[in-house]
Amino acid sequence: ETLQRIVSTLANKTDEIHNFIDMLKHTITNVQVNSSNAISELAEEFDGLYSILDEMKGSMANTIQQEEARKIQALEDQLSQCSNALESSEELLELATQSLDIKDPVEFLKVETTEGICMRTLCTGREVTMASAFHISLKPKVSDSMTHLMVDFTQERRMLHAVKFLPVPKAPEIDLAACLVADNCITVSWRMPEEDSRIDHFVLEYRKTNFDGLPRVKHEEPWELIDYIKTTGYTLSGLIFDTKYMNLRVQACNKAVAGEYSDPVTLETKAFVFRLDSTSSHLNLKVEDAYVEWDATGGKGQEKLKGKENRSRSGPSSPKRTPVNAKSSTKTTGTRDRFTGESYTVLGDTTIESGQHYWEVRAQKDCKSYSVGVAYESLGKFDQLGKTKLSWCIHVNNWLQTTFSAKHNNKTKTLDKPVPDRLGIYCDFDGGQLAFCNANSKKRLHTFRTKFTQPLLPAFMIWCGGLTVSTGLQVPSAVITLQKSENGLSGSTSSLNSIA
Repeated sequence: ETLQRIVSTLANKTDEIHNFIDMLKHTITNVQVNSSNAISELAEEFDGLYSILDEMKGSMANTIQQEEARKIQALEDQLSQCSNALESSEELLELATQSLDIKDPVEFLKVETTEGICMRTLCTGREVTMASAFHISLKPKVSDSMTHLMVDFTQERRMLHAVKFLPVPKAPEIDLAACLVADNCITVSWRMPEEDSRIDHFVLEYRKTNFDGLPRVKHEEPWELIDYIKTTGYTLSGLIFDTKYMNLRVQACNKAVAGEYSDPVTLETKAFVFRLDSTSSHLNLKVEDAYVEWDATGGKGQEKLKGKENRSRSGPSSPKRTPVNAKSSTKTTGTRDRFTGESYTVLGDTTIESGQHYWEVRAQKDCKSYSVGVAYESLGKFDQLGKTKLSWCIHVNNWLQTTFSAKHNNKTKTLDKPVPDRLGIYCDFDGGQLAFCNANSKKRLHTFRTKFTQPLLPAFMIWCGGLTVSTGLQVPSAVITLQKSENGLSGSTSSLNSIA
């Protein structure tokens, strides 16, 4: 036996080493792929920068060309005006020179220029400005300077020289003391080791596991991801706790790069998980893991059983191998004739021997009659739920008119309350309580108080309809609070809470 344990331990360790080697090889491949991707992304960033610079260069060159055209047009207009004025002035000079040769004063005064200026007027100095040469400006309208369109890239050059890889955010630190597991929700809180204003968002990853620590075997559940978290905390809600633990890790991301993951933390998430035991139910019931349906033709044929066996071989191991909070299981192997007659019953495959547990049941709308509760393993094959000392249940009858009652030891207590569409069942084995509540509002419907002396099994009885069972649920906080409140009044309300 000692050698067998050593061999088994060594085999497990060998599997772990193989798994670690595969992980290292996979990591090497990822490094190569990610490095190539990083180079491609770097080239894209620089190409984008080149594109922006080329676009800016074209735009600014176009501005210079427009300014050049504007100035040249202004100077050409002024040049044209000056040329015309010069031509007129030269003509006037030539005419004046010719006029000087005229000896007759009368003839001299009759001479006019092409501009209609009488020589007499020109000589007397009146209306001199009528000649364009006398009022034209000899100052250029625009400057030949283009310095107002020069750029200084000194600061930009310094910035470009300062371009480096964006700093990788540091790994966040999960605050284990601030994490909370309750009501099938997990609230995770974390903080950064130092302030980093460039962080844009966080990424939370989680996966289910049965290991108290990091996964050590192949085919572990894959990580599930919650992206773009803007705060340093997040609540995962609506979970089914069908494993004992959950691994969680967080990474910080800036605009360009994601940092390293935080050290993973493992939070305990175990809850009461069971399946309906198809091998020990009435022949007139079709049974799946979480669904039972009444079938008048005797629905559990051989093909159904073979299908269940095949699924059990390929799927995860049955929870019935490990009783809930028990040192050893006393559950006996069921047979197809476990229940018969009018006991259309199926049991869960996991015993309750201690602790507090919770599960829920939803009935089909056209379901005629059903009972849900718990029973001892020794429940007889002809026994109907609630009609012996070995079982406790709530019964709903929708045949002619709806009746709602609590049953135990063949005694019935009518419940003057509406039947909810979903029932919650709370079992406190050590405290001797079996409570039923509206699963939506968590309001109490009925509580049995007794001392359980044998292991219990979830029990279901169905006629003309079907039931869906939800497991992997923690005891809701509201139910615990309500039970504590009721316990404080148990002395005065015992007659209301117990039938036996």
